[in-house]
Order: sequence, then C-alpha cells, then structure tokens
Amino acid sequence: MPSALILGFDPHAVPGMDGDAMRAVLDKELARFGEHAVDASVTLIAPDESAESMVVAALSERDWDVVVIGGGIRKPEPLLTFFEQVVNLVRQHAPGAAIAFNASIGDSVEAAMRWL
Repeated sequence: MPSALILGFDPHAVPGMDGDAMRAVLDKELARFGEHAVDASVTLIAPDESAESMVVAALSERDWDVVVIGGGIRKPEPLLTFFEQVVNLVRQHAPGAAIAFNASIGDSVEAAMRWL
C-alpha cells in the first residue's frame, strides 16, 4: 500500500484560524486517502522552534512514497525561508519520497495521487 505524509500547520496554533473547523476538514481528507488505498498520516506543526524536530521525526518514521507540503507552509511570503527549510528536510530525511503540493487542505489526496 502506498504511503503519504501530509505536513501542515496546526490550525490551533495559527491566530485567527478556526482550528476545530480546519481539523474536521483535515480528518475528512485523511479518510479520503483510505478510499484510494493510501496509508496516510498527518503531522501538524506549530510555526515555532519545535517545527524542525517534528518534521524530521515524521519524515524518519518510515519510508514515505510522497510528502504533501500544505499551502499554509508555502504560500505566505513571510514564511518563504521556513518553506525552503521544510523542502530541504524532506530531501534529507525522506530522499525516496516524491514531493507534492496541495492547493487547499481539501485536495491533498489529488496532490499525492499525482505522484503515487
């Protein structure tokens, strides 16, 4: 069974975001992976000093077939350096994984399936 890791910001750690609503959408998206026979996991990180160790731990958990980096990490221009850091962590700690990008939290399956 192919595997996918989704990396995104913890919606409860982002000011002004409805964390519970976003988490419900994410849980629905994870269930959709199962419908495509993909073993998916999500790692939600806070935009702080704990992020790098959390990303490395998730990437090192197993050999991933694809890693989906969420839009919250890569879209805001002030987070460009953080986004670069995440991409390079994927390259270092999951070198066999394809890298995919979703347009929104609700299309992570489609992003992963492009590479599976």
